[in-house]
Amino acid sequence: MNQPDFKPHFNLKIGDDAPDFKAVIQDGSTIHLKSIESKWIVLFFYPEDNTPTCTKEACNLRDNYDDLKLAGAKLFGISPDSESKHQKFIAKFDLPYDLIVDKNHEIANAYDVWGTKKFMGIVYDGIHRTTYILNHQHKISKIIYPVESANHHLQILEAIIT
Repeated sequence: MNQPDFKPHFNLKIGDDAPDFKAVIQDGSTIHLKSIESKWIVLFFYPEDNTPTCTKEACNLRDNYDDLKLAGAKLFGISPDSESKHQKFIAKFDLPYDLIVDKNHEIANAYDVWGTKKFMGIVYDGIHRTTYILNHQHKISKIIYPVESANHHLQILEAIIT
């Protein structure tokens, strides 16, 4: 029997139009990707609020948010967590960016980051921690995988400055 591949298979490529979406953020309001105006739009997909690696990534982006903003980046975290869980995560760690609710994995599926994973011998479906960087025309400029949670801001800055 073949072993499953536990890495995402990205069907999207650099230069492709980013899949559009309308989604709810932590405060219950709706955002529409195509109406976001920014030099760079950073969509960072992560598995779950308040888990150790996700918290490390979120806090790294928080601590370096001013540098990312200065470089023209607008950040959005995306996970299957609920509005209330996102609100608590933002409050607990004083996160300065919005978190998008993707309960049904529609956005994660559109961006090829939902799939089979393996952790401690357990096989399950979940989000592969991945970041998409979109340019001002909403085209994919960079796909960051794997993500280095403790230094993710450097991966993003390197992608948008070079």
